[in-house]
Amino acid sequence: MIEVQPQKKQERALLVGLEQEGTTKWDLRDSLDELRELASSAGAEVVNMVTQKLEKPTAPYYIGKGKAEQIKESFQDQRVTSVIFDNELSPAQGRNLETLFSRKVIDRTQLILDIFAQRARSREGRLQIELAQLQYLLPRLTRMWTHLSRQTGGIGTRGPGETQLEVDRRRVQERIAKIERELASVRKTRAVQREGRRRNQWPVVAVVGYTNAGKSTLLNLLTGADVVAENKLFATLDPTTRSLTLPNKQRVLLTDTVGFLRKLPHTLIESFKATLEEVSEADLLLHVVDLSHPRVDEHIEAVNTVVKELGAHGKETLMVFNKIDAVEMRDVVEMYLQRFRGSVAISARSGEGVSALVQALQDELASWRLHSRFRVPLSESELIAEVHRIGHVLDVRYEADVAVINAHVPAQLQEKLAPFAA
Repeated sequence: MIEVQPQKKQERALLVGLEQEGTTKWDLRDSLDELRELASSAGAEVVNMVTQKLEKPTAPYYIGKGKAEQIKESFQDQRVTSVIFDNELSPAQGRNLETLFSRKVIDRTQLILDIFAQRARSREGRLQIELAQLQYLLPRLTRMWTHLSRQTGGIGTRGPGETQLEVDRRRVQERIAKIERELASVRKTRAVQREGRRRNQWPVVAVVGYTNAGKSTLLNLLTGADVVAENKLFATLDPTTRSLTLPNKQRVLLTDTVGFLRKLPHTLIESFKATLEEVSEADLLLHVVDLSHPRVDEHIEAVNTVVKELGAHGKETLMVFNKIDAVEMRDVVEMYLQRFRGSVAISARSGEGVSALVQALQDELASWRLHSRFRVPLSESELIAEVHRIGHVLDVRYEADVAVINAHVPAQLQEKLAPFAA
């Protein structure tokens, strides 16, 4: 007899957002629309969205007590099983809301972490997700320790005078330290791989962009890679590097990266440093933008913010406006091409404009085989740091009060370094 497993019921989620000082109703609506997409990507059915206007969040419930009571009263009619808040909740707010609602309460950070946990495939990706989850969990153990106690046991696991909560906290801290050591090893391996690329003098191009902008589809088209490309947020998490040979026979390495997002949790950026440092180490950024999305400018700004946080601001960037086949007004395409000089418009799905993109890549990297030598005084520490950040340093040695640097550098930096050319 075959046992049929009961189908897991889909969660029914209610979304909650706060219109605070400095935000508009439209900003909040866009943020909640994105939260709805995230919830759907996580497998939940969104039954309603509730908003409140407050100068700032309240300490006990994030929203006002009256609004919280009103939300609670609506649960029965809408059969709500979980409540998702658009911003990160403090541990106290989360405890108070769960007590009041008698429902699962999560925030945007937890939701994104859950999606990442579902999508991570490699061991490295799973480690990075676990690290981010544990870092988020640690200050919230007071409300979650009963779940952890089943893992830690109880009898025989506690030191003299230790409470179960202290045991859990110590276990989590030990696990965090272990994962950080393993990820440090991953970083060392990546550094060795990058050194090999430097020896071969292959330029590295990092493909960055807002989540669901079409990065993986483009990588597949250019290199014949088999990266999962789906129309949903964070379809791929694990980085993929593939080689591309340009028409002039120059070999380029393209690296796909995790999609960025507005309000991307800081714990995620920290945990994914081993992966995202590919962005800061790249020689050129290929910034893929979904031109068919109504909030194009906000997406561009969100990506630029994360790139800056990763220490990659100022790098040569080629803007690629994707999904032009879904743009109704072609004037919009021309407007963005004029606004971002040197940019290209493509459809990674149909292949339109891809030959122009390959040519633009070749033009951007035309001077790659040429490199310059500079003797920069150590007193110019900011300039030396900039060479390391946005250039491609082949080797460096120090003589007395001077750094002798061999590097590929973009044109604007070449001008700054002209007085120190060797």
